[in-house]
Amino acid sequence: MDQTEIFEGERPRLVALASRVLGDHAEAEDVVQRAWLRLDRADTGDIENLPAWLTTVTTRLCLDRLRARTPVPVEEVEVAETSPDPADDVALADTVGIALQAVIDRLSPRERVAFVLHDSFGFDFGTIAAVLDTTPVAARKLASRARSKVAQPAAEDALADWEVVDAFMAAARGGDFERLLQLLAPDAVVGADEAAILAGTPATIEGRDDVAAFFNGSAQSALAVFVGDRPASAWFLRGEAKVVFDFTVDHGQVRGITFRADPAVLAQVVRRAGADRK
Repeated sequence: MDQTEIFEGERPRLVALASRVLGDHAEAEDVVQRAWLRLDRADTGDIENLPAWLTTVTTRLCLDRLRARTPVPVEEVEVAETSPDPADDVALADTVGIALQAVIDRLSPRERVAFVLHDSFGFDFGTIAAVLDTTPVAARKLASRARSKVAQPAAEDALADWEVVDAFMAAARGGDFERLLQLLAPDAVVGADEAAILAGTPATIEGRDDVAAFFNGSAQSALAVFVGDRPASAWFLRGEAKVVFDFTVDHGQVRGITFRADPAVLAQVVRRAGADRK
C-alpha cells in the first residue's frame, strides 16, 4: 500500500485517539488532518513504521493543543512514587462512569496524554515516553498520578450541569451513541412547547434509547447558551436563536430535554462559553 492508503486505514484509530485526548471530535478531525499534511511533506524513506509515526505526530499535535489551553506551566514529572503503583492495574478508562471526560479535562496535558495512551489504547510506557520526550519511569509516574485522580475524583470534579449539557451536545454532534446513553437517565424524555412543534420538533420522545437515537449525529448547528440562569443549547439561524434545547439535569444525567421556541423564552437566550456568559 502507498502512504495514502495506509493513512486512510489508520485514520479511524487516530481520530479515536485524538478525540479521547482532546475531548472534542471536530478538533480531533482537524488534528488528524494536520498529521496527514505533515506526512505529505515528510520524507517517507526515513519512516520505518508509518502507523507508529502517525501516532506520535497526532499525539504531539494533541499535546500542543492541550498546552495552548493551559496558560500556567505546571511541573509534571517530579512526582512521588505511589505504593502500590497502579500503573499495571486493570484499565479504568472505560469503567469510571460519565464524569471521566470532565476529570480528564482537569488533568495536566502530559498527565492526560499518558493516561489516555496507556489506559485507553494500551501503549507501553517506552512508546509514551518517546511521544512526551521523557523517560519511561516519568511516563509511568504521569499515568499513575492521572489514574489516581480519575479513580478517586475530588468532590469538585463532579459534573456541573453545564458540563453535562455540553458533553451531551458534543456526543450528539460527534455521533457518539454510547456516550449519549451514559449521559441520559433511563427514564429520559423529550418534550416541546407549541411553538417548537410548529417549527418542526417532535412533540415527545420517551426512553433513553429513543432519545439517544434521535440526537445521535444531530444538533450540528446548536450553540451553548443560558436560558435565564439555566445552561442549555440552542439552534441558531442567521445569528438568532430559533429553538432552545432546555435541559433538566439530575445527579450528572440528563432527565429531560424540552424544545422551546416561544418568543418569551427565546428572549432570555444568552450565548455562553462553558459556565461564563459571552
